[in-house]
Amino acid sequence: MKHQGKAAKAARRILLVGLVLELLLITGLLLAHVVPMLALFAVSTLFLLFVAFTLYFFRDPDAQVPTGPGLIVAPAHGLVDVVEEFDEPKVMAGRCWRVSIFLSVFDVHVQQAPVSGQVCFRQHTPGKYLNALKSDCAFHNENVLLGFETTEPAVGRVGVRLIAGLIARRIIPWVEMGGAVQKGERIALIQNGRIMSVDTPGNIIHAYPAKLFAVKTDDIYKLLKDFRSHPEIESCYAFGEFLHITLKNQAANAI
Repeated sequence: MKHQGKAAKAARRILLVGLVLELLLITGLLLAHVVPMLALFAVSTLFLLFVAFTLYFFRDPDAQVPTGPGLIVAPAHGLVDVVEEFDEPKVMAGRCWRVSIFLSVFDVHVQQAPVSGQVCFRQHTPGKYLNALKSDCAFHNENVLLGFETTEPAVGRVGVRLIAGLIARRIIPWVEMGGAVQKGERIALIQNGRIMSVDTPGNIIHAYPAKLFAVKTDDIYKLLKDFRSHPEIESCYAFGEFLHITLKNQAANAI
């Protein structure tokens, strides 16, 4: 598949630098003749932990891409923390819906194309490196904005903004202006990055055929089971820390 193996290559580069630093440190400790073997063992153990975490962080599983007309798939593995309507002038040229996905250090950091189409916009913007937990980091942090012109009239343009975080300061896009992409294809690596933002046309949300309710609870799996067995619930799916439910016609009209 396209761009497969690039994340592993980035991991190997980091591990090579780490190995060189490890060897220099051990050599210095041995030459000093003052460091006990326990300290050398501790240094070696820390390096092995670093190797294990790096390989885990840069893992790149093949995405299971759903099929169907008009679908915009999630480009990132993470937690949806913001869904809001706002103005995006560069790609969307107006009002649209923004879906923000927070990536922890335990999430996959390889990003996929949310739609099939052509790259119509690519722009790198230098900026700050605010903590990704801050709500305004999307507007002030360094980021790369990608725009996709889809081949589906019902979807139109979709924007993807990759945003750096407090520690993560490198974003590596793998697509070029004018290049063709397939839905679910690898498009970028946020190297220790923390946020993915997706801009979608407003009519995608407004055209949804049913009222959609978001419910949050401490025991999401128990409530999911209860909702799915309830006679007035049409559908119920987990979405991040929320359950998204639709009601059957009679119940929905009563709300």
